[in-house]
Amino acid sequence: MKLHELSPADGSKKSVKRVGRGHGSGQGKTAGKGHKGQKARSGGSIRPGFEGGQMPMQRRLPKRGFNNIFAKTVVCVNIGSLEKKFEDGAVVDVTALKEAGLVKNSFDAVKILGNGNLTKKLEVKVNAFSASAKEKIEAAGGKTEVV
Repeated sequence: MKLHELSPADGSKKSVKRVGRGHGSGQGKTAGKGHKGQKARSGGSIRPGFEGGQMPMQRRLPKRGFNNIFAKTVVCVNIGSLEKKFEDGAVVDVTALKEAGLVKNSFDAVKILGNGNLTKKLEVKVNAFSASAKEKIEAAGGKTEVV
């Protein structure tokens, strides 16, 4: 195969619709714009959300609350799931939690919660702990470290 023999895949290239180029083109006379009216004029377009003078939907509906764009997303992991996923003496940090599949997507912090039981000695290094989680990890002989 040579460079001059290359061609695009069938159906990947579409010829441009040539509007307003005579009756034979199928898009002649009014160029697909219909007869008269605002949208047939040059520069005549209506803004998004305009409903012909009727009160638009986004103004008719009541507004409630607000969206806090500065909110921190905290992912919570229970001690019970650490018990299932990690071996005795393992170091549990954010990367280890991601590899184990306990933490997904994007987040700002990871917090360990005390739901479940822990028998393994783990060294846990995350952003936050609940009081009961810290207590259970240290009772099992592990260490907690706030990163």
